[in-house]
Amino acid sequence: MALDILAIAPLYQVPTINRIGPKTDPSKRPADSLKPLVPSKTKLTTIEAKRIMSVLDEAIYKVELVTLLSYVASNRGDVEGMLGENIMRAVREHEDLCQILLENVRCLKEKERQLQEQDEAKEEGWLRDRRLSIELQKSSLPPLRQQIKDSTKNVLRLLLSNPQAASFLQMQTQGRSAEAQCLIDSLNELRGFLFEKLLTSPMEARDKAQFIQDISKQNSMNQQILDTLENELAERMKDRHAEMEKENFVIQELKNHLHQVLKFSENSLLRTKQEAKKQQRADFRASQARVAKIQQEILQLQSQVFSLVMENREAEQALRKKYKVETEIENWIQKYDTEMGEKQEEFEDLEAVHREEKIMLEELKRKHQVLVEEFVQIQEEREINSKKRMEAEQEMVHMVRAATLIQAVWKGYLVRSLLRSRKKRGKGKAKGKEKGKEKGKEKGKGKK
Repeated sequence: MALDILAIAPLYQVPTINRIGPKTDPSKRPADSLKPLVPSKTKLTTIEAKRIMSVLDEAIYKVELVTLLSYVASNRGDVEGMLGENIMRAVREHEDLCQILLENVRCLKEKERQLQEQDEAKEEGWLRDRRLSIELQKSSLPPLRQQIKDSTKNVLRLLLSNPQAASFLQMQTQGRSAEAQCLIDSLNELRGFLFEKLLTSPMEARDKAQFIQDISKQNSMNQQILDTLENELAERMKDRHAEMEKENFVIQELKNHLHQVLKFSENSLLRTKQEAKKQQRADFRASQARVAKIQQEILQLQSQVFSLVMENREAEQALRKKYKVETEIENWIQKYDTEMGEKQEEFEDLEAVHREEKIMLEELKRKHQVLVEEFVQIQEEREINSKKRMEAEQEMVHMVRAATLIQAVWKGYLVRSLLRSRKKRGKGKAKGKEKGKEKGKEKGKGKK
């Protein structure tokens, strides 16, 4: 079946299969939630199932080889030494047949297109002859397709008879087109589905159907809840839109009111400016009259000031001297105040530093007391641990000595048993010697 699909045009294009979804690994599914969907068996047990899988594996293997024929045709110089002359000759014949088929299909499509364009312009007899020629050309395509199928089978037969060439060709995966790789991935996924189907027993199939039915019920319930929530959301959104429309209406009313207020304020401002200008002109005329009057008063006052200046000049000289002395005294007082202020600030700074250092000293004392208590506690724990460790080491020494003594006693018992068995079998002097050795060993162990 796979060869019939790919035998028409394996060198140029491969049909795209989109019906099969992405490949999934059953081992990656959660074991708790999808347990009814995972088969209990991991290997095929029946001969029929094994034969089915072997047939599918062989078909996938052949499809992998067929989809690489385009790479062989386009890279003859690179692969000719590895594939051999017979395979390359069969590939060239297959390529020629595919080229002929594609050329015939292209010509046929071109004639049909011209026939559709000239359907109304030409006579009926000419159109009938044209259709007859197209039908004849179509009838010549099935034999050509059959030749391509036979050529594909011949190439596969040569490749399968040469495992080394087939392995080399199978490794050239970079020469496979994306459509061909998609087809192979889909076949591998189909193999996984079929393998899982063959592993599933009738009881597991019923459990799987029941599980899927339960999931469907749960999905329908969830869909009802989702629809209810969506309806509630739609109502809430509708209420929200109504509130937004009301708020927009209020905003528009406020904008209109603001526009009216601005217009009224502009009119008031214009009237105020006009009144201010009138008041400014009246004030200007009144101020000119006051200025003339004030100038006359100024002249009179200047004469009085001159006379007063002359009278007070002597008094000013005396006051200047007095002011100079007072100024010097005030400068000395200010200098004293400045120096004392600086000393006071320095004293306050030192006092603040002293208070901070005193606080830090109290904090360090408190931390030191805590550290001393912790050190004492750690020292006590170390002494306790050291005592426990010494007791454990002494106990281990006693246990090692006891184990050594038990092993020595057991070895003595084994030696005595062995010598006792030899004593029964021995004769003459050998028996005497063995008795002497056994007594010597017993004396040595007794001393130990």
